[in-house]
Amino acid sequence: MIIIQYTVLSLFFFMEICALAAFSFWGFHIDQGRITKILFGIGTPLLIAIFWGTFISPKATFPVTVPVRIVLQFIIFALAAAALYFSDKSLLAFIFGVVVLIEMILMYSVVDNPNSN
Repeated sequence: MIIIQYTVLSLFFFMEICALAAFSFWGFHIDQGRITKILFGIGTPLLIAIFWGTFISPKATFPVTVPVRIVLQFIIFALAAAALYFSDKSLLAFIFGVVVLIEMILMYSVVDNPNSN
């Protein structure tokens, strides 16, 4: 069971990195000037990473309850999928959204379930 838990945790971390990449991709592909693209391409994932580390991560500065954490994670992942969609990557956005939903179900049923040990 421990192998499954570590696999789910690793995939969840990979999905976090993919979300940051999606925000960066969106930022660099908006229809604005070069400075704006750089600002959004670097600034958006940086702000999301700071928010994640402050409230959502396992060692968060201001940890939130599990239900709030789930909602915040879902919002961030949904925004990442929307960023892909608005970057004309609708198929990738759909695939990312489906994988995130499956991964979140696994995360909170296999890893955070106290009866799973």
